[in-house]
Amino acid sequence: MKEEGGIWRHELKFVCSAGQLAVIQSRICALMQRDAHAGEDGRYTIRSVYFDDAWDSCFSENEDGTDPREKFRIRIYNASADKITLELKQKMRGMTRKQSCPLTRQQCMEMLAGQGPVLNEQMPAVLKKFLLQQKTRRLLPKVIVEYDRTPWVYRLGNVRVTFDENIHSSCETDRFLEPDFSRRQIMPAGWHVLEVKYDDFLPDPIRQALQLNVLQRTSFSKYYLCRKYRL
Repeated sequence: MKEEGGIWRHELKFVCSAGQLAVIQSRICALMQRDAHAGEDGRYTIRSVYFDDAWDSCFSENEDGTDPREKFRIRIYNASADKITLELKQKMRGMTRKQSCPLTRQQCMEMLAGQGPVLNEQMPAVLKKFLLQQKTRRLLPKVIVEYDRTPWVYRLGNVRVTFDENIHSSCETDRFLEPDFSRRQIMPAGWHVLEVKYDDFLPDPIRQALQLNVLQRTSFSKYYLCRKYRL
């Protein structure tokens, strides 16, 4: 489903054991390709800092299952500040879409400090929306979420299957761009998150290989889980 600002996609999330992920990977490796952005070991590390307002609306809306809902985050990969991206993640009627724009290091630092760059008309729409909400809702960085992702892709249906392991959180949001900081593991040992994203349909070979009906589906986001153990 296409609208101005991005493509709405299906997104399914499941809590899986390490053993279940190993079985799923053995089934899909002959059907799907590894993401071209992954490292030699087939994975990369994602680090995001999530923003919420003075009333923790994003956290409460996730807990209550509010529909529609949205949240802002800044994301980097492999602990490198060479590429910094502002993202707006939106969810509506079981579909999600993501709008994004690049940030400079200076812009990122200002936003982490609760200030943000001066608003101007030449800015990308998603950055302008963030700055307006920062002023009206008092958006502030709340938590860092970091994890290792193993991504698989399948052209038909634009399918993306990701194994997200070693999920950690940190409240040291001012150190987001630093190589290291204190963090804590969120999921119980040996448990991880499987995500399945696709456009209009999930092809039968992929559906059969994943056997989603035997997995434990979850509606909670990583942001919610990491905040839950911080509030």
